[in-house]
Amino acid sequence: MQLITGKLIDIFSREIYPAKITISNGIIHSVERTTEDVENYILPGFIDAHVHIESSMMVPTSFAQLAVAHGTVATVSDPHEIANVCGMQGVQYMIDNSKKTPFKFFFGAPSCVPATDFETAGDKLDAAAVTTLLANKDIWYLSEMMNYPGVLFKDKEVLAKIDAAKKAGKPVDGHAPGLRGNDVITYASAGITTDHECFELEEALEKIAAGMKIIIREGSAARNFNALHPLLKSHPDKVMFCSDDKHPDELVLGHINKLVQRSVQLGYDLFDVLKAASVNPVQHYNIPVGLLRIGDPADFIVVKDLSAFEVESTYLNGIKVAENGKSKLHFIEVPVINRFDTNKRTPQDFVVMTKGDAKQIRVIEAIEGQLITNEWLHVPKIEEGKIVSDVANDILKIAVVNRYTPGAPVAVAFIKNFGLKHGAIASTVAHDCHNIVCVGVDDASICTAVNALIECKGGVSVADDKDNVQFMPLPVAGLMSDKDGYCIAEEYAAIDAAAHQLGTKLKAPFMTLSFMALLVIPSLKLSDKGLFDGRAFKFTDIIVP
Repeated sequence: MQLITGKLIDIFSREIYPAKITISNGIIHSVERTTEDVENYILPGFIDAHVHIESSMMVPTSFAQLAVAHGTVATVSDPHEIANVCGMQGVQYMIDNSKKTPFKFFFGAPSCVPATDFETAGDKLDAAAVTTLLANKDIWYLSEMMNYPGVLFKDKEVLAKIDAAKKAGKPVDGHAPGLRGNDVITYASAGITTDHECFELEEALEKIAAGMKIIIREGSAARNFNALHPLLKSHPDKVMFCSDDKHPDELVLGHINKLVQRSVQLGYDLFDVLKAASVNPVQHYNIPVGLLRIGDPADFIVVKDLSAFEVESTYLNGIKVAENGKSKLHFIEVPVINRFDTNKRTPQDFVVMTKGDAKQIRVIEAIEGQLITNEWLHVPKIEEGKIVSDVANDILKIAVVNRYTPGAPVAVAFIKNFGLKHGAIASTVAHDCHNIVCVGVDDASICTAVNALIECKGGVSVADDKDNVQFMPLPVAGLMSDKDGYCIAEEYAAIDAAAHQLGTKLKAPFMTLSFMALLVIPSLKLSDKGLFDGRAFKFTDIIVP
């Protein structure tokens, strides 16, 4: 028998009392009230209710290394990033790797691989493949249904995937940024139960009224906590917390514990906050994570106080996996899988010729802290018949290079708010098909940054305007490193600093860059096939006629 003492936070009875917890074979055997004078607090571990592990640039075992130090014991994980590259093999890779750690990963069946037909992915999961995945005991839900137009217009393939989840008795996650009115009712009535894409409180309230639960997201690029935290008071049973996409340098500093801390410091009820951080995701997804009840797995954390939530220790199945902010999980070597087949490029591939008297061009306006973009009309800067970057007005080139098809044409457009003064940054973390996406000032720098990633078959890179290039390889599907979690965080911090030296003021330039190819989030994005209008859901031209 194992014995743990402290002030127990009982979320179900909404009480805090001194207790003695006995653990046998990783299960809570008894919970006994005591009169002992104890200072620390025992509470359920935190759960990230929607995350793409791949966006941390770590495989699951390395992600777990960092997360447990902050009191996270489980994630509800959508593996659609690696699925877009390696298909079913990629999903199985994540499951297999996750079983090498006591951390609790609960994977979904990716519903949109690829997200649209307007881009090139490395693989495809049709309704038959999704049905097969949902029959797997290691798959817990249908991952975010990003093809909301397909739901609204009753696309047979889309509805077949949702129906497969219903038959399997597994919940369906949503993804519908900005969806309002009758469209929300239609979307939810199809059987979709959550949404993590709300960026306005009124939008979230409409979705709750339609029967959906809201997952409040605070990631490295998309930060919606400030807009949505009032839901913790008005609808505490309908909310959860998530990071969605979290870069390694930020994961070193904190995770769901930071949202708990902020919520309590804003004055929200402690028990409501902890419900969002632990109870609600366990109950919604029906996942076997302990909540400090007799018979539960012994998954919990011990904290010093209920303000800073400084984690003294984290337990999984009764095993202490972190202590005083330091992980006890060790690095595990991993095999490498990938799909990468394209040829090196020349600066000429990134040239944009003007068409007649081009008076205006469409520009993607990136927005700090958001995944949505705006369409910005701008008078182009033209040199020798070519439309070029207008650094003075922060209008730069953006390019997407197909990583799966040698010789495929390059898609080039223009973007605002990256703030580079010289050079270029590039990444093969480019949601959701993970082609190569690059933003830069001049064609030579863009080419240098892109070719560095082609040579190492995936990663992130920074090129200056003197042909110097710094890069971080991501050999696992061009998305994840095969190194120790803390080493990955250190490497990423260095290349992020190099990107900032080029002049960008974006908090997370690589994370923002990675979403500029995500067509299912409006308004204007770029795929390997061209500039895409997410509102009309069709391609559009750079030059305004």
